[in-house]
Amino acid sequence: MTLDPYTGISGPQIVADAATADGAAAVRSLDRLQRTEAAVVLPGHGEPWTRGIAAAAHQARIVGPH
Repeated sequence: MTLDPYTGISGPQIVADAATADGAAAVRSLDRLQRTEAAVVLPGHGEPWTRGIAAAAHQARIVGPH
């Protein structure tokens, strides 16, 4: 997602542990998403990300689950 509805923080990130059954699986899913090489990411929460999935996954890994 590119907007955390709980904190209001924007940018690519993993959904809060309170909102997912398996935060570790969410992080692992970034590998699968990255293989798509998508140029534009349309997350369920937040604005579209136009810098590519590789950059979004990298940013999400830095932020990590919270």
